[in-house]
Amino acid sequence: MARYTGPVCKLCRREGTKLFLKGDRCFSKNCAVEKRPKAPGQHGTARKKASGYRIQLREKQKAKRAYGLLEKQFHHYYELAEKLRGETGENMLVLIERRLDNIVYRMGIGTSRAQARQLVNHGHITVNGKVVDIPSYLVKAGDAIAVKEGHKDKPFFAELKNSKISNLPKWLKFDTATLSGEVVALPTRADVDLSIAEHMIVELYSK
Repeated sequence: MARYTGPVCKLCRREGTKLFLKGDRCFSKNCAVEKRPKAPGQHGTARKKASGYRIQLREKQKAKRAYGLLEKQFHHYYELAEKLRGETGENMLVLIERRLDNIVYRMGIGTSRAQARQLVNHGHITVNGKVVDIPSYLVKAGDAIAVKEGHKDKPFFAELKNSKISNLPKWLKFDTATLSGEVVALPTRADVDLSIAEHMIVELYSK
C-alpha cells in the first residue's frame, strides 16, 4: 500500500501544530515546530487568505496526517460514520481511534503511530490471543491486546518492560510487566486529545 515517506516534521510545520509523528522528539527541544514555526518552503511566511474552503481543507489534512492515513482510507471512515447514529464527525474520529495501530500507540507500545503500525504489520501484536497484522483492524470493548508470546524478550520489548507508560487513556489498560492490556471501553469524542474541528471536515466532504 502507498505510504507517505517524506520528512514528517514538514507535515507538522505545514499544519502549524504538533501532530506527534516523531515520538519522543516531539517532546524535546529538537521539535521542528518549535525550532521553525512556519510552513515549509520559500513562501512559508506569506500571508494566505483564510477562505472557508482552506480552513476546512487544513482541518482534514491535519486529522489525516496525525493518524497517518491516505485520502481514500480517511474518506472511507467518513462514509462509515455517516451510516451510524449520532454526529458524523465524532463517529469518524472514534472509528479511527479504534484502529489497532492507534491502540498500540495509545498503550505506549509504539512511540509513534508509524512505529505502532510497523509493529502490527510485522506480527508482534495479538488480539484475544491471535496475531493480527492488519493496522486498520477495529478493536471492540473487552478485546485483550498484547505483545506476542516469544517476542517479549526481544530487545525493543524488553526495554519497554522497564519503562512507565504515561498518559494512558482511561478507556485502555496496559501492564508493562506482562506487555498486555485491554480495551476497557470504546473511546468517545472526549477521549480524542487532538485539536480537530471535525464538523469542518464533514462540511468539506458534504459539498
